[in-house]
Amino acid sequence: MIFERASMLRATMTVEECIVWDFLKHRPLGFKFRRQHPFNLYILDFYCHRAKLSIEIDGLSHDTLEQREYDSNRTHVIQSFGITEIRFRNEQVLNDYEFVKKAILDFLRN
Repeated sequence: MIFERASMLRATMTVEECIVWDFLKHRPLGFKFRRQHPFNLYILDFYCHRAKLSIEIDGLSHDTLEQREYDSNRTHVIQSFGITEIRFRNEQVLNDYEFVKKAILDFLRN
């Protein structure tokens, strides 16, 4: 079930996810990323196994109290596996894309 959902999400990525994917698919600094990657009970927007990095792109749906609590619990579970999660807002991707790329590259360099 989770694999079918991930496949559907890959086929219906948001504009902001497509922008970030266009950067990540070229393997920045040699790091391979997967998009809409099933992990545990979740689907990570972007995941790099080698760097143990999850990148999430959040839209307005993440502003509700319920969603913030869900995201917080999800982050805790992901971190318990030694994975770092970086979250960006859609607005950051659209209005400050250079910041988003630099934050990702800075993490990968360390």
